[in-house]
Amino acid sequence: MLRQGRHAALTLMSLLLLLWHEAMPIEVPQDAKILQDLKQPPTIVKQSVKDYIVDPRDNIIIECEAKGNPVPMFSWRRNGKFFNIGKDPRVSMRKRSGTLEIGFRSGGRPEDYEGEYQCFATNDFGVALSSKILLRVSKAPLWPKEVLEPVVVTEGSPLVLPCNPPPGLPPPFTFWMNSMMIPIPHDKRVSMGLNGDLYFSNVIAQDAQTDYSCNARFLFTQTIQQKNPFTLKVQTKELYNDTSYNATDPYGGRKVAETMPTFLSPSGSESSKMVLRDERLLLECIAAGLPTPTIKWFKKGGDLPVQKVKFENFNKTLKIVSVSEEDAGEYVCMANNHVGSIRHSIIVQVKAAPYWLDKPTDLVLAPDENGRLVCRANGNPKPNIQWLINGQPINSSLPNPSRQVLGDTIIFRSVQMGSSAVYQCNASNQHGYLLANAFVSVLDMAPRMLDPKTRLIKVVENNRTFLDCPFFGSPLPELRWFKNGQGSGLDGGQYRVYINGTLEIKQARAEDAGTYTCVANSILGSANKQVHLEVKEPTRIVQASGHQSVIKGSTVHLECKVKSDPSLPVTVTWTKDDKPLYLGWRLKKDGESLTINNVNEGDEGTYACTVKSEIDQDSSSARLTVLEEVSHNPSISSALPPGPPDPPIDLDLSDPAARSVRLTWIPGNDHRSPITEFLVQFEENRWEPGRWQNLSTYPGDLNSVVLQLAPFVNYQFRVIAINSVGQSQPSRPSLRYKTSGAAPDAIPKGLRGWGSKKDNMEITWEPLLDLERNGPNLHYNVFWRQKDTGEEWSNVTTLESKHIVSNTDTYVPYEIKIQARNDFGSGPESNVVNGFSGEDNPTDAPTELRVSKVNRTKVNVHWKSVDPSSVQGEFKEYRLYYWRESSLVPGLVVSKEKKTKGFYSTLAEPSGILSDLVPYSEYKMLMVVANSRFEGPPSNTVEFTTKEGVPDAPRFFRISRRSFDTIHLEWDKPLEPNGILTGYQLKYQTVNGSRLGRPQLEMFPPNVTDFTLRLLDRSTRYRFYLSARTQEGAGGVFAEESPHFTNEVAPGRKIWDVTVEPNSNYTNINWRHNFPAGSSEFVLEFTLDSNKTVKVVPVNQQPPIAVADLIAGAKYHLRVYSHELNSISSQPFTFETKAAYIDQVDIATQGWFIGLMCAIALIILILLIVCFIKRSRGGKYPGGGCVTGLTKCLVRDKKDLPLDPVDQKDQDGSFDYHDEDNKPLQGSQTSLDGNVKESDDSLVDYGEGGDGQFNEDGSFIGQYTVKKDKDETEGNESSEATSPVNAIYSLA
Repeated sequence: MLRQGRHAALTLMSLLLLLWHEAMPIEVPQDAKILQDLKQPPTIVKQSVKDYIVDPRDNIIIECEAKGNPVPMFSWRRNGKFFNIGKDPRVSMRKRSGTLEIGFRSGGRPEDYEGEYQCFATNDFGVALSSKILLRVSKAPLWPKEVLEPVVVTEGSPLVLPCNPPPGLPPPFTFWMNSMMIPIPHDKRVSMGLNGDLYFSNVIAQDAQTDYSCNARFLFTQTIQQKNPFTLKVQTKELYNDTSYNATDPYGGRKVAETMPTFLSPSGSESSKMVLRDERLLLECIAAGLPTPTIKWFKKGGDLPVQKVKFENFNKTLKIVSVSEEDAGEYVCMANNHVGSIRHSIIVQVKAAPYWLDKPTDLVLAPDENGRLVCRANGNPKPNIQWLINGQPINSSLPNPSRQVLGDTIIFRSVQMGSSAVYQCNASNQHGYLLANAFVSVLDMAPRMLDPKTRLIKVVENNRTFLDCPFFGSPLPELRWFKNGQGSGLDGGQYRVYINGTLEIKQARAEDAGTYTCVANSILGSANKQVHLEVKEPTRIVQASGHQSVIKGSTVHLECKVKSDPSLPVTVTWTKDDKPLYLGWRLKKDGESLTINNVNEGDEGTYACTVKSEIDQDSSSARLTVLEEVSHNPSISSALPPGPPDPPIDLDLSDPAARSVRLTWIPGNDHRSPITEFLVQFEENRWEPGRWQNLSTYPGDLNSVVLQLAPFVNYQFRVIAINSVGQSQPSRPSLRYKTSGAAPDAIPKGLRGWGSKKDNMEITWEPLLDLERNGPNLHYNVFWRQKDTGEEWSNVTTLESKHIVSNTDTYVPYEIKIQARNDFGSGPESNVVNGFSGEDNPTDAPTELRVSKVNRTKVNVHWKSVDPSSVQGEFKEYRLYYWRESSLVPGLVVSKEKKTKGFYSTLAEPSGILSDLVPYSEYKMLMVVANSRFEGPPSNTVEFTTKEGVPDAPRFFRISRRSFDTIHLEWDKPLEPNGILTGYQLKYQTVNGSRLGRPQLEMFPPNVTDFTLRLLDRSTRYRFYLSARTQEGAGGVFAEESPHFTNEVAPGRKIWDVTVEPNSNYTNINWRHNFPAGSSEFVLEFTLDSNKTVKVVPVNQQPPIAVADLIAGAKYHLRVYSHELNSISSQPFTFETKAAYIDQVDIATQGWFIGLMCAIALIILILLIVCFIKRSRGGKYPGGGCVTGLTKCLVRDKKDLPLDPVDQKDQDGSFDYHDEDNKPLQGSQTSLDGNVKESDDSLVDYGEGGDGQFNEDGSFIGQYTVKKDKDETEGNESSEATSPVNAIYSLA
């Protein structure tokens, strides 16, 4: 009864598994866009080893790296408890990583951090775990101090010197040396055991000549510790003379008792050894005895595996590097000498820590799909399987009806969004454990193409071609290919579609050119990509020069005639001996040939012509041999280089048969290069008379061959000989040979049936080649019948390559086959292929079209499908037409353009998601069913309204005007408000490199579209974020930054075309710029060429302008730049002022001038005498005032004259200026070199003196105004009227 119940349960489970459809897991492509959008649970990608030993001298680094989207957060457990990293100043975690770093610069002991660590990586979709990492600190303990007494041993006796190294971590490597640091030699008699002890099978007197010290090398610290040495005292029965020692008689002729073998290690007659799978097995047998025993190994019940077993330490150690279960058993070692033998058995048990049979892998599923996680492991003993979810035992998690745990398998049924998690499988036994993370991600993604939407591919005719269409979607879309937007999907015959979406065209022909469209459909929508295929003629060299021998000094032409597709540009390159050929006066490339004039010895070599297009290439080479001048001495011919052979002669036909004939010929002269092969060509006069075609090639040692021929062809043949130099000319043609006719052997290719009208089916095929006809009157027998009806075959005989079957039902499947026939009979029939009659308009419309779950931009669409028979063609898709009827935003005009979206589904009540809708709008939609050619009647029209959303970004946002202390911002309302605008929000903050200031927020009502921000600091930079708002919140953000630094460049702004019209001490300057009027000041920078003095003049009006106070006859370098953006500058302009006017007569040599100067000097002398006389009598000018008084007398007459306006300075020392056309300043002027030209009026006496001033950067400090006061203008009648255009600037 129990057996019957178990059988029923198994039957029920098998039935359930048959009914349960498991979807193939979705493989996510490594595409940057998809990975950016894809939300996935965390995955551990790097971690430290389970048994982690660290060097105490270094910082401790425990690695844990994970990936996921969102980026995972990390936490750690130590010894099963939460490890609070923040509380320990020595512990830190790397950024965007879980790797721990423990440093000891500030103290601390590494031993305090020993323990078991485990890393947890967490994001919104799950938790991934690392393996448990056992952290231990390497140890290198010292050897215990001990005093070793000399070891006394009798000659011939065995001896064991113990090592007992200190227990380090990891264990040290041991070896034996003497106190002189010389290694102890190991041999068959003396060797070290696996435990480090030194074994002597028998002791000889020479063993006492050295001491023995065990050394331990610790790997981490790279230190060697040495044990105190052993000294030996060997007792002999007779006197020992070391000179009597030799290798063949180590006992020097003394009689030492021989002994039979005994085992020093292991002890007893039997022992056991346990080893883990994949680890190293080491078995050891060391025997004592005299003579020294030899060791042999056996395995009971079988032979030792020769490929795996290695013997070491003079056969004393058996080693198997990677143990497997079949290596278990009883191993026997036998020690023997001529006295006797002894055996020891070692029972080897092979256990196994868990190892994977089927490791769980990440599972990506679409909603409502099924899947499974499998975790199968093996071991000895059998491991226990435990499942966890997000690091917690699955038994303690919340129940999930879509999940069922069946031992080592978890089955998922109809998964839903939100059920993503990371599952852990722990397989463990007493020898170890395995931990694997595998996430289950439920993904909902519409189809998308991973390549550009359109692509152009050019291929060479008759080549195998692949059109790629990488796609992705969840659920996995169905992909179909179409050509030129019509017909059914491409698959079969000439085409093959791979699972990754690639379409293979087995042999591209000219008619295969066109536009291929791949369409990926799923319930969430569709995506398509177009590939434009162009089939080009191959690029080939149709005429090329053969190998040539030319005389030195002559001219040679190397031909390279090319034929290629007219639409493909080609390049022809020449090389010599595989190196680029440099053309010159002797080497010229002319069209399709290379000409070498005045050939010399350096021109000898192999010349190659290579022609390349963008998709293919061809090449041809020829050997050029340069000969000395022709000699009449016939012996020279023996020294000539090899040449191409002469053509074969005396062609003869024999042994005629229906489809063969024997061709015999006599080879021509091989010209010093053996003939390697013969090429047989044929010409026939029925189909292509005069055209020679290659038939076959044969080895060069044959001159009689049987040619395999086609029926019903009138042949003639010729032969070409080929050697290493090249080809011979063709031989003279043979006599004609006509084969008898036969029925066709070939089957027409490319058979297909398709409907060009709703009531017909066109059957087309490729006609046979001329040489496949095999006889006269070729025609084709075409057979067809309706599929699955059992009716008889209909047939027709035709000479064409097409037949139309009329009066068919609409879109009915047919079976088609074809057969070629001529006057000699019928050929073989083709395989049966399927075809269809034509399509018609679908008769039914989808019904009950409705929507659900309407939100801002998406809506779920539901309908009832049509009867498949009403489609009247190949079902292509349900085509949804939808359009935006209006916007709920008052006054917003919208486009009512109809859009379409296709849904491919064969369900009775399909559904899909329509996305990319505009919020807050009224939509209408209807649906039709479509086949490959037609659409059916429309369904009911559905109206729906999308919900209000957040608005788009403002239409524009710019800094329209910039002054020194304000920024003016302007924007416009969004093109799509997506609701009723409630206002705008402006966030802004200061920017200083990568540091951002505190954000500030301004709110504006919907009718405000500008804002002026007053700057506290002119050098401050701001970043602005502007967005419009509806009741649903803020929409798209328009971000802008305000330029402020003088070295920043405003896009598009420039200064150019500087012109200068110099005079002697002033100049007129003009330039062009594209700054907004009134938005920028300019600076004129003058550099004096003689001493590089730089002066600048600020300008706040539009050019042209005039600048005065230049040095006559001096060279200047002028640059015009923006005051606000110093980096926007003109190119430097160099000019030279005109020289000042000087009378050519030297006044110093004129008599009248000399007389006048003498009179003035006499008057001054008299006045000085009078002045001193008055002083001595108590006159008017006391002390030093005599000279001063004299000076005042001289200027008394000028004192009451009014100052010219241009000489008047403001309080700060700056000059006003007149806007006079090209007129220099009157009165006092300050030149560029800083020298003051004083007029007769000294402003010092009037308290208005002082030179013009410059600030630290050399710019002029001062004020200037275009407008003069009326009384100033009237006060100087000599002043001209002011000009609003030209301004004269005085340089201080």
